[in-house]
Amino acid sequence: MGRLVAIVGRPNVGKSTLFNRLTQTRAAIVNDTSGTTRDRQYGKMEWNGMEMSVVDTGGWVVNSEDIFEGEINKQVHLAIEEADVIIFMVDIKNGVTDLDDHVASILRRSKKPTIVVANKDDNNESIYALAEFYSLGLGDPMSISAITGSGTGDLLDEVVKKMPEKDMDEPTDDIPRFAIVGRPNAGKSSLVNSLMDEQRNIVTDIAGTTRDSIYARYNKFGFDFYLVDTAGIRKKNKVNEDIEYYSVLRSIRSIEYSDVCILLIDATRGIESQDVNIFSIIEKNRKGLIVLVNKWDLVENKSQEAIKHMEATIRERFAPFTDFPIIFASALTKQRIFKVLESSKEVYQHRQARIPTAKLNEEMLPIIETTPPPSNKGKYIKIKYCMQLPDTRIPSFVFFANLPQYIKDPYKRFLENKIREKWNFSGTPINIFIRQK
Repeated sequence: MGRLVAIVGRPNVGKSTLFNRLTQTRAAIVNDTSGTTRDRQYGKMEWNGMEMSVVDTGGWVVNSEDIFEGEINKQVHLAIEEADVIIFMVDIKNGVTDLDDHVASILRRSKKPTIVVANKDDNNESIYALAEFYSLGLGDPMSISAITGSGTGDLLDEVVKKMPEKDMDEPTDDIPRFAIVGRPNAGKSSLVNSLMDEQRNIVTDIAGTTRDSIYARYNKFGFDFYLVDTAGIRKKNKVNEDIEYYSVLRSIRSIEYSDVCILLIDATRGIESQDVNIFSIIEKNRKGLIVLVNKWDLVENKSQEAIKHMEATIRERFAPFTDFPIIFASALTKQRIFKVLESSKEVYQHRQARIPTAKLNEEMLPIIETTPPPSNKGKYIKIKYCMQLPDTRIPSFVFFANLPQYIKDPYKRFLENKIREKWNFSGTPINIFIRQK
């Protein structure tokens, strides 16, 4: 499951350039969702069959002008705590600076698998300067050029080698896993507690890795699922919890370990950029989604207009993915808590839903006939047949066309929307592939 690689280092050593290089290679090969500009800090990639998440800690600093030691300390400590492997970037042209020494001493004490990567070796001449970085005491330094990409293959081989064997006692049964995510103080702990309180005795805690990613089993009132522990239950630690941008890193693991994410939004504060960041991680991982507007008991204006307005705002901010349940609830008063569970269960079922090929063609082909893909360069594009792929994590549909390369995202979205109109896939992403017939 979730394997996390973090890139740390002082400002301007090329962390973001390396991050872009690592994550785009995957974007190009594996995933054809159109990228968003807002998620510069988190991406997915694959190397030698191992899937990993990559985090650029530098992307999180609020104002990078005046980065002082304290900010970098926080980043490094957080990376140590959450990541499986750390890439520590230094600049081969500048040699070892005081700040590098400082970061290295924190990393040495942590004993986390770390790779020292000297960047900006753009012409292979600086290879002699590499020796200086042995002084950091973190093993053999590697040199790369994040801009040209030279050396990044060797670096990834090394990352795969250092990746700890997973010792997750992960539940293997087919029971859905729900994660409750959201920014700090949105009410995650209250929700977990109001679900779990009256049945602490029934809960079986599977403590997985040393990182205590706990699955709590909830089996009651006809529901049976695992709740993937988010930061709510884990003990507060050295990293200051009040720093909002770190809560994103916190959520990554829970999201990756789950099937359906329940995203809490604080009704008293409305939707904020932090919520959108967490949503974009859920979307990148193609997980099911339910939006829970929490603390609804504290809102004064509960009119139908207010509800409609709030719903519209949320869907607008999360577009183009807009087909998901939104529930107005209160974790404290337990109002509509079970509605949340029912919806989560439904979204999970939508992820498993299968549409028979004959039925799919019978509904979709007439629609495609009426609204064919726009012709491109005078060529007419024909779609003759479609089917749902078997055994995929999320519903995936293939449309066979004579010129697949000319069918662009807007038309794929049109197909997706038509499928959603005919069948209920609320809360789950859908993949649309166009293939040569």
